[in-house]
Amino acid sequence: MSISIAGLWDLRAHFYDFCEGSVLRRGPHKAALFREAVGRVLFLAVGTGLDIKHFPPGRDIVGIDISSEMLRRAEPRRRQYRGNFELLQADAQNLCLPDGSFHSAVTSCTMCSVPDPVRALKEVYRVLKPGGRLLMFEHVRSRNAILGLALDAMTLWTRIGGTEMNRDTIRNVLTAGFRIQRVESAYLDIVLAIRAEKP
Repeated sequence: MSISIAGLWDLRAHFYDFCEGSVLRRGPHKAALFREAVGRVLFLAVGTGLDIKHFPPGRDIVGIDISSEMLRRAEPRRRQYRGNFELLQADAQNLCLPDGSFHSAVTSCTMCSVPDPVRALKEVYRVLKPGGRLLMFEHVRSRNAILGLALDAMTLWTRIGGTEMNRDTIRNVLTAGFRIQRVESAYLDIVLAIRAEKP
């Protein structure tokens, strides 16, 4: 686990709730996607736990984050969840979890912030059982020329804080070995709900 990356997110935890309350969070879209998580569920980058409320009750969930401060702030929300929700400090690029130990994996604006998203997705692939589902709510680079360039420009600034606004997450999912099942727009072609499966 990279101390520098963990330290960055420890700092960002102090204003995370304010920054992540934007229109792009799209709660109803997340709730619809998260309902499809079954069996034992891995939730990558739980942050301060803002998205815990979008999971239906009664699930068995392990939420990971690289930041101890994020996890500390997520704890009250974890306790409010009506089901089994465990928090674990872990690096998405090097998961300390056994092969084939989850039925579903969920991300929420995660793959823009992981330094090596393909490596992280390969780790998710590893810990999912065959036939396991990957449910992703992610912002990506637009295919529209003007919006794409705008996101490229934004990334020059957001990269300093650890976030890249212009990633090709669908290609990264395929590169990691997943089979895409469905992609839906939550906001233009910038915020997507991606459903994929480990063959």
